[in-house]
Amino acid sequence: MVATENTIYVSEKAKSKVLQLMEDAGVTNDSSYFLRVGVVGGGCSGLSYKLDFDNEVKPMDQVFEDNGVKVVTDLKSFLYLVNTELDFSDGLNGKGFYFNNPNASRSCGCGESFSV
Repeated sequence: MVATENTIYVSEKAKSKVLQLMEDAGVTNDSSYFLRVGVVGGGCSGLSYKLDFDNEVKPMDQVFEDNGVKVVTDLKSFLYLVNTELDFSDGLNGKGFYFNNPNASRSCGCGESFSV
């Protein structure tokens, strides 16, 4: 993947899983819902990723759409997430959702946290 603009990318596998989870949560037919991505303090490397469904855009939120998935993040989190790709792995060593983050200087072994 080559970043062409400052955004958050969504892989095809992640898109499929997000759509499935939205259906499971009963929000597929409500266009006000989106995937909220954030960065919070914690984890073994200092910062952790947070994913959730939301339907309320806050004043300082950054809104993106990639691969048919609407992604929203707060401005502070976006500074850590610019040009990051959300991906999903479901293989034998699958770790679920994970982030290919070009801004991370190191990440932990589990892939749940990172530092810059």
